[in-house]
Amino acid sequence: MSCHRYEQRTGRRDFLTRTGLGLGAAALSHLLRGEAFAAPVAGLPGLPHFAPKAKRVICLFQSGGPSHLDLLDEKPLLRTRFNEDLPDSVRQGQRITGMVASQARLALQPSKFDFKPGGTCGTRISDLLPFTRETADELCVIRSVHTEAINHDPAITFFQSGSQLPGRPSMGAWVDYGLGRSNENLPSFVVLVSVNAKRAGQGLLARLWGSGFLPSAHQGVQFRGAGDPVLYLNDPAGMTRERRRTMLDGIADLNRLQHVQSGDPEIETRIAQFEMAYRMQASVPELMDLKGEPAHVLESYGPDVAAPGSFARNCLLARRLAERGVRFVQLYHRDWDHHGGLHEHLPNLARDVDQASAALIRDLKQRGLLDETLVIWGGEFGRTPYAQGDAHRDRYGRDHHGRAFSLWMAGGGIKRGIVHGATDDFGFNVVENPVHIHDLQATILHCLGVDHERLTFRFQGRQYRLTDVHGKVVKAVLA
Repeated sequence: MSCHRYEQRTGRRDFLTRTGLGLGAAALSHLLRGEAFAAPVAGLPGLPHFAPKAKRVICLFQSGGPSHLDLLDEKPLLRTRFNEDLPDSVRQGQRITGMVASQARLALQPSKFDFKPGGTCGTRISDLLPFTRETADELCVIRSVHTEAINHDPAITFFQSGSQLPGRPSMGAWVDYGLGRSNENLPSFVVLVSVNAKRAGQGLLARLWGSGFLPSAHQGVQFRGAGDPVLYLNDPAGMTRERRRTMLDGIADLNRLQHVQSGDPEIETRIAQFEMAYRMQASVPELMDLKGEPAHVLESYGPDVAAPGSFARNCLLARRLAERGVRFVQLYHRDWDHHGGLHEHLPNLARDVDQASAALIRDLKQRGLLDETLVIWGGEFGRTPYAQGDAHRDRYGRDHHGRAFSLWMAGGGIKRGIVHGATDDFGFNVVENPVHIHDLQATILHCLGVDHERLTFRFQGRQYRLTDVHGKVVKAVLA
């Protein structure tokens, strides 16, 4: 009510109306008190649309754009064409970034790292990823991915939300919205960001795991690498569990009264999130405590597993989250943006992620979880076959390249030990089985039993979906 209406008298009809609403809210509060008001576990009616091959997704996102030419897509021709100009017939007038536009030449630069076949399938993978190469029989390497963005922020946003512009729901939020939760004590969408005190890399904004125009209950929950995993989750000194329960019940009663008056659905979200936080006070400390992990498991992830916030530790936490039914786990590892000093920095980044990524695959398989867990490894785009800087100097780098790059997938619903798609001899253009980012998103949803064209949300007068009006399931990679 307006504060300027203090002199207005309340009539009998107004009094009875307001009193009736209050009694109804009080009755609803009694019926829905406590655990019964937890956020619903089920997703949308009718989902999944068909029998899923995967129950969950773990996305190992390498922010900055890993060089496919040095990791997953060997190009021997570049060794024979070193320092030659990229042919116009290959470039075909495609735009380049402003960082190399002023260079006099686009001089070809071969990889300085060798490739070898891995597993019985013989997929050739760089020496920078020896542990990953050992798991080649579990991997589907896609060498024909392409995107529309040429700079980091729009490219990462496109990968995560299906749009280069901010404001759309992230992929994990869409999955949570459609399929719901399978564990009442943990969020369905969890985000882990690697911490490295020496290298910051590109910034990562929380909107990358946001809910956009979906209800905010579906946004990702970031677990921190050090200190309290979730801020303000623990009770302050002197606050007992019983007092916390009483306080939450009181707040919920007030929120329900407000919801009766306003009908704002975000109030229901707020109540559900309070209840989730209350249950997480018990579930999260147990999740983060690695003391019960066998020594051989810890060793398999590498020495960095002991460091809070490391990629290795986050991979192990991702497995623990998968065991507990978390639907979508998003890992971010930064600093793959190597415009200079690639020969020095790229081995360090590969060393950060190689052993742990392979250990995650083996760990999931050993526990019988890989067949129902879809694992994805890749970045927002690749790098150019020509050098940024002087190709004769060791400080050369590679520029952004979205026209063709590589990633790998493994686990639930994906064929094992195969290579899909191909680029030309320069690694510049896709020449076989192109896979657009929207195709990749459609395929991920398909593995979860979701038809990407039918998972929609009405906003501002139109139906939106993760793949916008595009996307085809890449059936050739499906098991």
